[in-house]
Amino acid sequence: MKLDGEEIIPAPREVVWKALNDPAVLKQCIPGCKSITKLSDTDMEATVTVALGPLKVNFSGKVKLSDLDPPNSYRISGQGSGGFAGSASGGADVRLESVPEGTKLSYDVNSQVTGKLASMGARLIEPVSRKLAGQFFEKFAEVAGAMKAEAPAAAPPVKKPVAKKAAPKKVVKKPAKKAVKKAAKKPVKKKL
Repeated sequence: MKLDGEEIIPAPREVVWKALNDPAVLKQCIPGCKSITKLSDTDMEATVTVALGPLKVNFSGKVKLSDLDPPNSYRISGQGSGGFAGSASGGADVRLESVPEGTKLSYDVNSQVTGKLASMGARLIEPVSRKLAGQFFEKFAEVAGAMKAEAPAAAPPVKKPVAKKAAPKKVVKKPAKKAVKKAAKKPVKKKL
């Protein structure tokens, strides 16, 4: 099965790239995701529950990132086992491009299923895949947009501490006028 599309994410490309590589963000956004564990910068393990018609299938699998070109593109490949339902494998080429609204995320997915999943045919699997992709990108746009809002703004200018001025000393004015008046009232003794 092949699936492709484009989504506009209201966040800068660097924020979108960071979100695409953050297991906590991916866990929030992937419908039915129970866990994602980052094993290295390029390897993860995941457990996802997917409803396919009358079946609820638990997939456990590994995901690998390759052809990394941060923050522009990568290839994500994975294999998962759904137990009695069969297995799925595939990959997606993901590209990011800055646009006035934020970031345009383009993807081309190819996947194969085996076992009971394969017997259900593309008539059931493709619509479910498109629905899950829509749910993922709606939630991803919300989470990545919130990350943009939480990004630290430019640091405010550092205010230099203002030195406290010493309190002015009280100047005691001597009553100069009184001293002059007193001196004037005293009789001056003249020596003869």
